[in-house]
Amino acid sequence: MDAIVSALGDATRWRIVELLAQGPRSVGELAELTGSRQPQTTKHLQTLARAGLVTVYPLGQRRVYAVETGPLTGLAKRLEELAEAAREHEGERDVIARYRAAIEADTAVADRDQWADGRTFSFDRVLAAPREAVWRHWTDPELLASWWAPAPMVATDCVLEPEPGGRVVLEYRDGEGHRYRSQGRVRAAKRAQHLVFDLSVLDAAGAVSFTGHYDLALTSVPGGTRLRLDLGITETTVEAVPFIAGIETGWGQVLDNLAEILGNSMHTKHTKRKGHQS
Repeated sequence: MDAIVSALGDATRWRIVELLAQGPRSVGELAELTGSRQPQTTKHLQTLARAGLVTVYPLGQRRVYAVETGPLTGLAKRLEELAEAAREHEGERDVIARYRAAIEADTAVADRDQWADGRTFSFDRVLAAPREAVWRHWTDPELLASWWAPAPMVATDCVLEPEPGGRVVLEYRDGEGHRYRSQGRVRAAKRAQHLVFDLSVLDAAGAVSFTGHYDLALTSVPGGTRLRLDLGITETTVEAVPFIAGIETGWGQVLDNLAEILGNSMHTKHTKRKGHQS
């Protein structure tokens, strides 16, 4: 496939294939129709032949070329697969567009420090898992790291100690190797029910860009657990615009991660239990 794509990457070769799709032609005909010299046209045809796109038929002193439909059909199928994959992930492109719009809107009003102090956010999810399982995914470092970073970020350090005064740490890196760190303290905790903590996003020098004040409530509901997360921000700096603009999108993504992981976990447990019973 790489050879086919490479061969068709040249405009003249592409035009030659278009002409051959209409019927077999000689080198002279192709040279005349493409406005190229015959030696150049012959080289183009040799490249296309090595890629399997054309076949040459010696007819006495003439050499006639014809297109091979198999490679083109394979390429068309592969392109359709790529198009389908792109359609399936259009939502991710929309997320980037919304994030960019949020950055532009916040940049327009971030003219001083504390510009966004008092801004609040709320997130609500019903998760297909009991409260105890949800609680573990918030307080077990390994489980926490499995969901607490929006794609394509990778969590490198996650700590949330569920007791008053306990540490809260989130560190992650992006695809370019940039690292981002947040740290804070737990204010209140009631196992599998309630968690209150502060988390400050730090800049490269370790100074606070802004602080988030989180209130997490877990309630049992039919089929699982209702998660309610309220967030208010203070100590906002002008430099915090990209972080604050990404709060709604970022937390939406990580809570989707959590929902997916918990759903898959419960499905696995159910399958194992069913297999054990049989």
